[in-house]
Amino acid sequence: MLAWLRTKRTQERASFGSRFLYGIPVVLAFFLLFNDNIRYGWFELRVLPKSTILQATAVALTAAGVAFAIWARFYIGQNWSSAVSVKVDHQLIRTGPYAWVRHPIYSGFLLAMVGTAIARREPRGILAFALLWFGLWIKSRMEERFMLKTFGAEYEDYSRSTGALIPKVHF
Repeated sequence: MLAWLRTKRTQERASFGSRFLYGIPVVLAFFLLFNDNIRYGWFELRVLPKSTILQATAVALTAAGVAFAIWARFYIGQNWSSAVSVKVDHQLIRTGPYAWVRHPIYSGFLLAMVGTAIARREPRGILAFALLWFGLWIKSRMEERFMLKTFGAEYEDYSRSTGALIPKVHF
């Protein structure tokens, strides 16, 4: 919350209505994964065995995802916004976690969701991950359009060399 208070003023923001396009699948994903009051037969079916190694892996993936997202959030600094937007004097960040992926906060959320889904061991985890990926994919596409409009060729170059949600492998 303190970091949010130190963000730059918004120059341009996606419309309120367009935020529902990505917001609904994201909210549904978290609701599905974290709401224990959903009682629907196959949602509660345990599809992964109870295992100390699997649980440790789940915790490690969740922690790594959360840490990566936090690192990226602090790294982007005053350019951050929860809504798709361009800030006044917006800077294109290409270092730190942004050297690996263009949307590292989302990548961190997705990795944390994989870890949490493994920990739950239920099919709802797969569905929740798919919904989260879909919502963040929509949001990242919107951001890509804003960044292309703002930074032009520089962003095109960045896009060619860096993956959106998953790092590109260069051979």
